[in-house]
Amino acid sequence: MTRVIHDPTALQAECEAVRRRGGRVGLVPTMGALHDGHLALVGETRRRGATFTALTIFVNPLQFGPNEDFSRYPRTLPGDLRRCQEHGVNLVFAPEPKAMYPDGFATGVSVKGSVTEALEGAFRPGHFEGVTTVVAKLFALVGPSIAAFGRKDYQQWRVLSKMVADLHLPIEMHGMTTVREPDGLAMSSRNRYLSPEQRTKALAIARGLRAAHAAFGAGERDGSALAAIVRAEVEAAFDRIDYVAAADADTLAPLTGPADRLLLAVAAHLGTTRLIDNTVLGEDAAP
Repeated sequence: MTRVIHDPTALQAECEAVRRRGGRVGLVPTMGALHDGHLALVGETRRRGATFTALTIFVNPLQFGPNEDFSRYPRTLPGDLRRCQEHGVNLVFAPEPKAMYPDGFATGVSVKGSVTEALEGAFRPGHFEGVTTVVAKLFALVGPSIAAFGRKDYQQWRVLSKMVADLHLPIEMHGMTTVREPDGLAMSSRNRYLSPEQRTKALAIARGLRAAHAAFGAGERDGSALAAIVRAEVEAAFDRIDYVAAADADTLAPLTGPADRLLLAVAAHLGTTRLIDNTVLGEDAAP
Protein backbone atom coordinates (compact mmCIF):
# COMPACT_ATOMS: atom_id res chain seq x y z
CA MET A 1 0.00 0.00 0.00
CA THR A 2 1.43 3.37 -1.03
CA ARG A 3 1.43 5.85 1.84
CA VAL A 4 0.93 9.54 0.97
CA ILE A 5 2.61 12.19 3.11
CA HIS A 6 2.31 15.97 2.76
CA ASP A 7 4.33 17.13 5.77
CA PRO A 8 8.16 17.30 5.55
CA THR A 9 8.64 16.32 9.19
CA ALA A 10 6.50 13.22 8.74
CA LEU A 11 8.51 12.29 5.64
CA GLN A 12 11.75 12.61 7.56
CA ALA A 13 10.46 10.44 10.39
CA GLU A 14 9.16 7.74 8.05
CA CYS A 15 12.46 7.43 6.18
CA GLU A 16 14.47 7.47 9.40
CA ALA A 17 12.37 4.57 10.67
CA VAL A 18 13.20 2.59 7.52
CA ARG A 19 16.92 3.17 8.05
CA ARG A 20 16.71 2.15 11.71
CA ARG A 21 15.22 -1.17 10.56
CA GLY A 22 18.25 -1.66 8.31
CA GLY A 23 16.51 -0.67 5.07
CA ARG A 24 17.96 1.25 2.15
CA VAL A 25 15.84 4.14 0.91
CA GLY A 26 15.59 4.94 -2.77
CA LEU A 27 14.39 8.35 -3.96
CA VAL A 28 12.71 9.36 -7.23
CA PRO A 29 12.08 13.13 -7.33
CA THR A 30 9.40 14.22 -9.84
CA MET A 31 7.01 17.07 -10.55
CA GLY A 32 4.17 14.63 -11.15
CA ALA A 33 2.14 14.05 -14.32
CA LEU A 34 3.84 10.66 -14.21
CA HIS A 35 4.69 8.68 -17.33
CA ASP A 36 6.53 5.42 -17.94
CA GLY A 37 9.90 7.18 -17.79
CA HIS A 38 9.26 8.26 -14.21
CA LEU A 39 8.07 4.82 -13.20
CA ALA A 40 11.10 3.14 -14.76
CA LEU A 41 13.13 5.05 -12.17
CA VAL A 42 11.23 3.26 -9.40
CA GLY A 43 12.40 -0.06 -10.78
CA GLU A 44 15.92 1.32 -11.08
CA THR A 45 16.10 2.10 -7.35
CA ARG A 46 15.09 -1.47 -6.57
CA ARG A 47 17.63 -2.92 -9.00
CA ARG A 48 20.27 -0.84 -7.24
CA GLY A 49 19.36 -2.28 -3.84
CA ALA A 50 16.68 -0.03 -2.37
CA THR A 51 14.29 -1.84 -0.05
CA PHE A 52 11.97 1.17 0.27
CA THR A 53 11.21 3.69 -2.49
CA ALA A 54 9.96 7.22 -1.91
CA LEU A 55 8.67 9.17 -4.91
CA THR A 56 8.15 12.91 -4.56
CA ILE A 57 5.56 14.93 -6.48
CA PHE A 58 6.20 18.66 -6.21
CA VAL A 59 5.87 21.33 -8.88
CA ASN A 60 8.74 23.42 -7.61
CA PRO A 61 8.12 27.15 -8.05
CA LEU A 62 11.81 28.02 -7.60
CA GLN A 63 12.82 26.42 -10.89
CA PHE A 64 10.28 28.25 -13.07
CA GLY A 65 10.98 31.66 -14.58
CA PRO A 66 8.35 34.44 -14.58
CA ASN A 67 7.18 33.67 -18.13
CA GLU A 68 7.27 29.89 -17.89
CA ASP A 69 4.50 27.35 -17.38
CA PHE A 70 4.34 26.99 -13.59
CA SER A 71 0.63 27.84 -13.41
CA ARG A 72 -0.38 25.43 -16.16
CA TYR A 73 2.08 22.62 -15.50
CA PRO A 74 -0.05 19.44 -15.39
CA ARG A 75 -1.10 18.44 -11.91
CA THR A 76 -2.62 14.95 -11.95
CA LEU A 77 -2.18 13.73 -8.38
CA PRO A 78 -5.07 11.20 -8.22
CA GLY A 79 -3.88 9.42 -11.36
CA ASP A 80 -0.26 9.65 -10.25
CA LEU A 81 -1.10 7.97 -6.95
CA ARG A 82 -2.87 5.12 -8.76
CA ARG A 83 0.21 4.53 -10.90
CA CYS A 84 2.47 4.62 -7.84
CA GLN A 85 0.27 2.02 -6.16
CA GLU A 86 0.43 -0.19 -9.26
CA HIS A 87 4.24 0.03 -9.33
CA GLY A 88 4.75 -0.69 -5.65
CA VAL A 89 5.99 2.74 -4.56
CA ASN A 90 6.17 2.66 -0.77
CA LEU A 91 5.69 6.35 -0.09
CA VAL A 92 4.65 9.45 -2.05
CA PHE A 93 5.60 12.86 -0.71
CA ALA A 94 3.31 15.54 -2.18
CA PRO A 95 3.78 18.80 -0.28
CA GLU A 96 2.32 22.24 -0.87
CA PRO A 97 4.81 25.02 -1.67
CA LYS A 98 4.33 26.57 1.79
CA ALA A 99 5.48 23.33 3.40
CA MET A 100 8.74 23.37 1.44
CA TYR A 101 9.28 27.13 1.52
CA PRO A 102 7.68 28.51 4.69
CA ASP A 103 7.69 32.21 5.53
CA GLY A 104 11.25 33.34 6.14
CA PHE A 105 12.87 30.67 3.94
CA ALA A 106 16.11 32.27 2.75
CA THR A 107 18.58 29.51 1.79
CA GLY A 108 19.64 28.44 -1.68
CA VAL A 109 22.07 25.87 -3.05
CA SER A 110 23.95 26.66 -6.24
CA VAL A 111 26.46 24.86 -8.46
CA LYS A 112 28.75 27.11 -10.47
CA GLY A 113 30.77 26.66 -13.65
CA SER A 114 30.16 25.34 -17.14
CA VAL A 115 27.82 22.60 -15.95
CA THR A 116 25.20 25.23 -15.05
CA GLU A 117 26.16 28.13 -17.33
CA ALA A 118 25.63 26.49 -20.72
CA LEU A 119 22.48 25.24 -22.47
CA GLU A 120 19.50 25.50 -20.08
CA GLY A 121 21.48 27.77 -17.78
CA ALA A 122 21.86 30.36 -20.52
CA PHE A 123 18.15 30.39 -21.39
CA ARG A 124 16.60 29.87 -17.93
CA PRO A 125 18.39 32.12 -15.41
CA GLY A 126 17.98 30.85 -11.86
CA HIS A 127 16.55 27.52 -12.99
CA PHE A 128 19.32 25.33 -11.69
CA GLU A 129 19.54 27.02 -8.31
CA GLY A 130 15.85 26.22 -7.94
CA VAL A 131 16.55 22.60 -8.88
CA THR A 132 19.56 22.14 -6.61
CA THR A 133 17.83 23.85 -3.68
CA VAL A 134 14.73 21.67 -3.79
CA VAL A 135 16.67 18.44 -4.38
CA ALA A 136 19.08 19.26 -1.55
CA LYS A 137 16.05 19.68 0.71
CA LEU A 138 14.62 16.36 -0.47
CA PHE A 139 17.94 14.63 0.13
CA ALA A 140 18.03 16.06 3.66
CA LEU A 141 14.46 14.94 4.40
CA VAL A 142 14.67 11.47 2.86
CA GLY A 143 18.30 10.54 3.49
CA PRO A 144 18.35 8.20 0.48
CA SER A 145 21.03 5.64 -0.20
CA ILE A 146 20.08 5.72 -3.88
CA ALA A 147 18.54 8.41 -6.09
CA ALA A 148 17.44 7.90 -9.69
CA PHE A 149 16.97 10.54 -12.40
CA GLY A 150 16.11 10.42 -16.09
CA ARG A 151 18.72 11.55 -18.57
CA LYS A 152 16.19 13.35 -20.77
CA ASP A 153 17.04 16.17 -18.37
CA TYR A 154 20.71 15.43 -18.95
CA GLN A 155 22.06 18.74 -17.71
CA GLN A 156 19.97 18.52 -14.55
CA TRP A 157 21.40 15.04 -13.96
CA ARG A 158 24.96 16.37 -14.34
CA VAL A 159 24.32 19.38 -12.10
CA LEU A 160 22.84 17.26 -9.32
CA SER A 161 25.64 14.71 -9.60
CA LYS A 162 28.15 17.55 -9.26
CA MET A 163 26.34 18.83 -6.17
CA VAL A 164 26.43 15.38 -4.55
CA ALA A 165 30.12 14.91 -5.36
CA ASP A 166 31.17 18.38 -4.19
CA LEU A 167 29.27 18.12 -0.90
CA HIS A 168 30.32 14.49 -0.25
CA LEU A 169 26.71 13.43 0.13
CA PRO A 170 26.50 9.65 0.74
CA ILE A 171 24.08 9.02 -2.12
CA GLU A 172 24.44 6.71 -5.11
CA MET A 173 23.30 8.76 -8.10
CA HIS A 174 21.91 6.86 -11.09
CA GLY A 175 20.96 8.39 -14.43
CA MET A 176 18.67 6.29 -16.61
CA THR A 177 18.63 6.42 -20.39
CA THR A 178 15.76 8.47 -21.79
CA VAL A 179 12.55 6.47 -22.12
CA ARG A 180 10.89 7.11 -25.48
CA GLU A 181 7.61 6.51 -27.22
CA PRO A 182 7.71 3.81 -29.94
CA ASP A 183 8.24 6.51 -32.60
CA GLY A 184 11.22 7.99 -30.76
CA LEU A 185 9.68 11.00 -29.01
CA ALA A 186 11.21 11.44 -25.55
CA MET A 187 8.59 10.92 -22.85
CA SER A 188 7.80 14.18 -21.09
CA SER A 189 4.97 15.51 -18.95
CA ARG A 190 4.86 18.50 -21.31
CA ASN A 191 4.02 16.30 -24.32
CA ARG A 192 0.39 16.49 -23.24
CA TYR A 193 0.42 20.17 -24.24
CA LEU A 194 0.94 19.22 -27.89
CA SER A 195 -1.83 19.15 -30.48
CA PRO A 196 -1.86 16.12 -32.83
CA GLU A 197 -0.16 18.22 -35.52
CA GLN A 198 2.49 19.46 -33.10
CA ARG A 199 3.02 15.92 -31.82
CA THR A 200 3.95 14.87 -35.36
CA LYS A 201 6.26 17.85 -35.81
CA ALA A 202 7.98 17.07 -32.51
CA LEU A 203 9.45 13.91 -34.04
CA ALA A 204 11.92 16.12 -35.93
CA ILE A 205 14.17 16.15 -32.86
CA ALA A 206 14.45 12.35 -32.75
CA ARG A 207 15.02 12.28 -36.55
CA GLY A 208 17.83 14.78 -36.19
CA LEU A 209 19.46 12.88 -33.35
CA ARG A 210 19.23 9.64 -35.32
CA ALA A 211 20.84 11.34 -38.34
CA ALA A 212 23.66 12.59 -36.13
CA HIS A 213 24.19 9.06 -34.79
CA ALA A 214 24.44 7.80 -38.36
CA ALA A 215 27.02 10.46 -39.24
CA PHE A 216 28.98 9.71 -36.07
CA GLY A 217 28.93 6.03 -36.94
CA ALA A 218 30.32 6.91 -40.36
CA GLY A 219 33.24 8.72 -38.76
CA GLU A 220 32.15 12.33 -38.25
CA ARG A 221 33.60 13.68 -35.01
CA ASP A 222 33.24 17.44 -35.40
CA GLY A 223 30.67 18.74 -32.91
CA SER A 224 29.60 21.69 -35.03
CA ALA A 225 28.94 19.48 -38.03
CA LEU A 226 26.97 16.99 -35.96
CA ALA A 227 24.90 19.76 -34.35
CA ALA A 228 24.18 21.20 -37.79
CA ILE A 229 22.69 17.87 -38.87
CA VAL A 230 20.25 18.00 -35.95
CA ARG A 231 19.48 21.69 -36.45
CA ALA A 232 18.46 21.15 -40.08
CA GLU A 233 15.72 18.73 -39.01
CA VAL A 234 14.53 20.83 -36.07
CA GLU A 235 14.45 24.11 -38.02
CA ALA A 236 12.16 22.56 -40.61
CA ALA A 237 9.50 21.66 -38.05
CA PHE A 238 9.73 23.86 -34.94
CA ASP A 239 8.60 27.44 -34.49
CA ARG A 240 11.65 28.58 -32.55
CA ILE A 241 14.96 27.07 -31.40
CA ASP A 242 16.72 28.02 -28.19
CA TYR A 243 19.74 25.86 -28.92
CA VAL A 244 21.06 22.87 -30.79
CA ALA A 245 24.49 22.40 -29.30
CA ALA A 246 27.41 20.03 -29.03
CA ALA A 247 29.14 19.96 -25.65
CA ASP A 248 31.53 17.96 -23.52
CA ALA A 249 29.39 15.17 -22.09
CA ASP A 250 30.78 15.59 -18.57
CA THR A 251 31.40 19.32 -18.06
CA LEU A 252 28.88 20.60 -20.64
CA ALA A 253 31.49 23.11 -21.83
CA PRO A 254 31.37 23.90 -25.57
CA LEU A 255 33.54 21.62 -27.66
CA THR A 256 36.69 23.08 -29.13
CA GLY A 257 37.61 20.20 -31.43
CA PRO A 258 36.69 16.67 -32.51
CA ALA A 259 35.55 14.23 -29.83
CA ASP A 260 34.87 10.51 -29.59
CA ARG A 261 32.17 11.12 -26.96
CA LEU A 262 29.98 14.22 -26.93
CA LEU A 263 26.58 15.51 -25.92
CA LEU A 264 24.13 16.79 -28.51
CA ALA A 265 21.37 18.77 -26.79
CA VAL A 266 18.25 20.46 -28.16
CA ALA A 267 15.68 22.91 -26.80
CA ALA A 268 12.97 24.17 -29.16
CA HIS A 269 9.41 25.48 -29.16
CA LEU A 270 6.20 24.35 -30.82
CA GLY A 271 3.71 27.10 -30.12
CA THR A 272 3.85 27.68 -26.37
CA THR A 273 5.39 24.28 -25.63
CA ARG A 274 9.13 23.98 -25.06
CA LEU A 275 10.68 20.55 -25.54
CA ILE A 276 14.18 19.35 -24.71
CA ASP A 277 16.03 16.22 -25.75
CA ASN A 278 19.60 14.97 -26.08
CA THR A 279 21.87 12.09 -26.87
CA VAL A 280 25.47 11.25 -25.97
CA LEU A 281 27.27 10.16 -29.11
CA GLY A 282 29.76 7.43 -28.35
CA GLU A 283 27.64 6.20 -25.44
CA ASP A 284 23.89 6.15 -26.13
CA ALA A 285 21.98 4.15 -28.70
CA ALA A 286 20.23 6.15 -31.41
CA PRO A 287 16.67 7.27 -30.51
